[in-house]
Amino acid sequence: MALLPFNIAKQKKIKVVIVGGGYAGMATLTTLARYAQDISITIIDPREQHIKTTHLHETFRYPLEDMLVPFRDIENRFGCRHVKASVDFTCQDFHHFQEHRQLIVDEEVFDFDYLVITMGCQDRVVGESNEKLLLKDFETTSGSELITGILNNSNQSNPSISVVGGGATGIQFLFELQYFLNRIKSKATLSLIHSKGSVLESFPAGFNNYVQSRMQDLEITFHPHCYFYQQQSGQIQLTNKLTQQQFALPSTVSLVFLGKQAQNNLSANAFGQVIAHYKVLPNVLTAGDNSNFESIGTNARSAQSAVRKGKLVARNILRHAGFPGLLEPYMHQDLGYVMNLGPHDAVGWLGTRNNLMTGIPALAIKEIVEAQYDLMLSGIDTYLL
Repeated sequence: MALLPFNIAKQKKIKVVIVGGGYAGMATLTTLARYAQDISITIIDPREQHIKTTHLHETFRYPLEDMLVPFRDIENRFGCRHVKASVDFTCQDFHHFQEHRQLIVDEEVFDFDYLVITMGCQDRVVGESNEKLLLKDFETTSGSELITGILNNSNQSNPSISVVGGGATGIQFLFELQYFLNRIKSKATLSLIHSKGSVLESFPAGFNNYVQSRMQDLEITFHPHCYFYQQQSGQIQLTNKLTQQQFALPSTVSLVFLGKQAQNNLSANAFGQVIAHYKVLPNVLTAGDNSNFESIGTNARSAQSAVRKGKLVARNILRHAGFPGLLEPYMHQDLGYVMNLGPHDAVGWLGTRNNLMTGIPALAIKEIVEAQYDLMLSGIDTYLL
């Protein structure tokens, strides 16, 4: 694990406020709690629990509660305080925070030495429909319960389900859903809608080849080069990107995963300190999907990057608060990536992008990575970087 270098505290107690309880927020909190001898940590998040969003596709076979970590447990374990509230910012606010070291939320004043913004991203949304499911819907109800309810209430003799988006999230939901439909012996058909000609285009080519082969094995229909427009009245409305022709396909419900958009996309220097109006704010930091570090490290919107940024920001807070105050630049590059293709298969790379892994070896790596994060939440840090 990364060690905090020689550092002499310049003040008796540090007050840190973290806004956002996702992967980056949890990494910041646990790292501060691990290294700081005397610290006050407040985490502000509108939810009552931390959600392991990278596991939500697994709610087709496991209870949703397995993917949730109540903030009251985090409070008891790390001695922090959780405040259930939402926070909105403007660029000008950050200069105020730097100068006054105060954040006011619901008329309560939070004094801080350091403020960390880890608010993450929201789903990209196209159209409004009660026949459409987004990632956020799986945060409150399990996939098995959602789909079972929809199929039971459907009047269609041959129901069909569409998954929109051939990125990592869409692909993992696609395969979990197919295995779930097989398990409940449903006759529903499954289709994948994607705007590109191949899936997982940001990953090595072997990912697309393997995934499309598995889709054919499972008789999942693929509609490439199609933009999603709307889902309503038992149909999914699409536009062919190549011909611009609009058309509709039967679809009882659509699971839509069109990527992420940041709530507050913040620029930061290589140390995680926010840059506002071209000025570095040393006591206001950011990490996670809403951050863009000016460094050689990856700014990928992934849990792996969010955790590494959160841990680095925490270490830099302690460095900045101490002597000699030498900060660590963000240099993380992805060490690999593995995604589930249902309960018995996976695809990924490890070490180098040419090192393609599938099946049981990939599943084993996935389990190790996920266990590492769970250990961090329990107070045991096994991350090497």
